Amino acid sequence: MTLRLPYPGGALRAYEPRAEPRALTPGAPFTSRTVFSAAHVVADPLADTTPDGPAAVDWDATLAFRRHLWSHGLGVAEAMDTAQRGMGLDWPTAAELIRRSAAEAKASGGRIACGVGTDQITAGTLAEVRAAYEEQLALVEESGAQAVLMASRALAAAASGPEEYLEVYGHLLRQAAEPVVLHWLGPMFDPALEGYWGSADLDTATDTFLDVIAAHPDKVDGIKVSLLDARREVELRRRLPQGVRCYTGDDFHYPELIAGDEQGFSHALLGIFDPLGPLAAEAVRVLDTGDTGGFRELLDPTVELSRHLFQAPTRFYKTGVVFLAWLAGHQSHFTMVGGLQAARSLPHLAHAYRLADGLGLFPDPKLAEERMRNLLSLHGVNQ
Repeated sequence: MTLRLPYPGGALRAYEPRAEPRALTPGAPFTSRTVFSAAHVVADPLADTTPDGPAAVDWDATLAFRRHLWSHGLGVAEAMDTAQRGMGLDWPTAAELIRRSAAEAKASGGRIACGVGTDQITAGTLAEVRAAYEEQLALVEESGAQAVLMASRALAAAASGPEEYLEVYGHLLRQAAEPVVLHWLGPMFDPALEGYWGSADLDTATDTFLDVIAAHPDKVDGIKVSLLDARREVELRRRLPQGVRCYTGDDFHYPELIAGDEQGFSHALLGIFDPLGPLAAEAVRVLDTGDTGGFRELLDPTVELSRHLFQAPTRFYKTGVVFLAWLAGHQSHFTMVGGLQAARSLPHLAHAYRLADGLGLFPDPKLAEERMRNLLSLHGVNQ
């Protein structure tokens, strides 16, 4: 049965949904790359909340989704921007998410890394920024998870130049118990991070970033780069000290960056690997055999979906991620923390459905079709 789906401009066109899912089965962890999926949180749709009030999370569904990712061999990057840090998920709820997910990882044998930020405060002095980072770092380390030092809005506002970044990050790295991942999130993901590392000039900012790493290479497991600039990422990873990994956060160019070239490759920590989890896992297992062409054949067709979900305003990609999780049956509703389900238009969501259905991402295409039909009806599009 066809669906009438809206397109930009308001036109309705017929679409024939896929009849059968792609066969994607769980598998072992990877051998050639370290791959994390930045996982979303599932809101509690029955909680009496307001957009600016405390977050309400469905813990059972949230943890079930993490077990789904682990079952396919993926690591989970917890409490990152995909989980709506700074966009609906407050620090007390993020702290609880870290505790619960880290305990679940230990019980499941899954790999986990957790975001360390400063979202207890909206602004403050450099000392207050350091203290906020320290509180979160201590919690993550106590949970037994690897720490990801996230970019801080408060630090971006408080720092007057590169020296403050060197001081704050140096302080944190000296006290970190285990090597961490440094996360450089570009302003397309969060406009408040414009000029991070003390300069709006990316070449200058890159030099400062590398200075932080060079001063403490034994405390840096790797870097996560989310600038959506493949050339810059390749140049940056070639300048990293021996043993420091590059985890791509580029949701536009990830197949080529993970595949790599004669001088190296990127590992991955990606929001797009939330909806792509099983397919991405299958592709990386093909890469483990040395078959780069087979890897690209599987993963290249997914880039159109990723570019669509991450189109400007890029920070609202989370809406498409949760939408696809609902269509795939990983949660019973399309409700988000902070009401963010309203951040994308019906034509945008309809195109995401078409692309994901074409890739065979839905374990039950009939369920996805039924849920898409219900969403269309709620928006006044009768079939």
